[in-house]
Amino acid sequence: MLLDSDVMVDVLRGHAPAVAWLTTIATTRIGLRGLVAIELLAGCRNSTEQKTLEARLAAFTLFWPTAADCQRAFVDFADYRLSHNLGILDALIGQTAVGVGEPLATFNVKHYSVVRGLTTVQPY
Repeated sequence: MLLDSDVMVDVLRGHAPAVAWLTTIATTRIGLRGLVAIELLAGCRNSTEQKTLEARLAAFTLFWPTAADCQRAFVDFADYRLSHNLGILDALIGQTAVGVGEPLATFNVKHYSVVRGLTTVQPY
C-alpha cells in the first residue's frame, strides 16, 4: 500500500487515528511515491524540520515513476485536466501506484477518481 501526502502528514504529526491505522496494517508492504516525499519536503519550514523529516522518511521505501507510469499519467492528464481538474502530480502519483500494483491510501479520492486502473483506500 502506498500512502498519499495527506495520510503521511497525519502519520508524521502523530495523529492518533493515523498511527492506530498504520499499526493495523503493519504486515502490509507500505511505501511512498518519491513525489509525495518531495511534497512533504516542500512543506518544511527550516533545516531542522527537513532533517527530521528525512530521517522519518528513511523508514519507507520510495517508489519513483517509470517511463510507462509517466506515459499513462500523460494520457490521464490530457483526458481529464479540463473536465475533472486532474493535477499533474495527482496523475503521476496515481499512475506510479498503478505501476507498482499497490492501492493508494488517501482522503482525496475525488482527485484520483479518473486515474485509470487506480485503487484507492480511505484509511481511517
